[in-house]
Amino acid sequence: MTYSAAQSQFDLESILSLQARNLPSNISQIEAAEQGFVTVHHSLGILQAMNEQYGHSLAWENGQLCGYALVMETKFRDEIPVLFPMFELLDGVVWRGKPLAEWRYFVMGQICVAKAYRGTGVFAGLYQNLRERLSSSFDLAVTQISARNPRSVRAHEKTGFEVLHEYTAPDGEHWLVVGWPFLGS
Repeated sequence: MTYSAAQSQFDLESILSLQARNLPSNISQIEAAEQGFVTVHHSLGILQAMNEQYGHSLAWENGQLCGYALVMETKFRDEIPVLFPMFELLDGVVWRGKPLAEWRYFVMGQICVAKAYRGTGVFAGLYQNLRERLSSSFDLAVTQISARNPRSVRAHEKTGFEVLHEYTAPDGEHWLVVGWPFLGS
């Protein structure tokens, strides 16, 4: 398995292809509950813009994209409507005695591992690649996970993410806001 930062149009198109295969609209409810799912469908334009400064982490094997982890700086807070409530909430979240806004953090734009590679360490490898590349620029990574996605909740806990906050969105969806400290890494 090779881990690298996304650099090309092909890399970004490969992300979108894997993403599409894991959206709730493209998998059964049973598969979503058992295998997990991704919530946001990114456009190529926003994916490119998010990739410019820090680069998304990719896992490749034999020319096949096995997984990705998207970096979303807070400056993208107004770009994806489904994430507006999360960003508004993050403004008020306190971590280690300070408002999140006083820390250097980025939001995990999304993480996804191809079905054939789940449970093989790719998830942890993607996060480790992010940490190695970005720990000098950020104090922590933050993301939100649907409580309906227990596989993702468990995987993030195993990686070292801490629950920072929980909330229920106006549509009734329950979310966990989690953070992974880079301090001391």
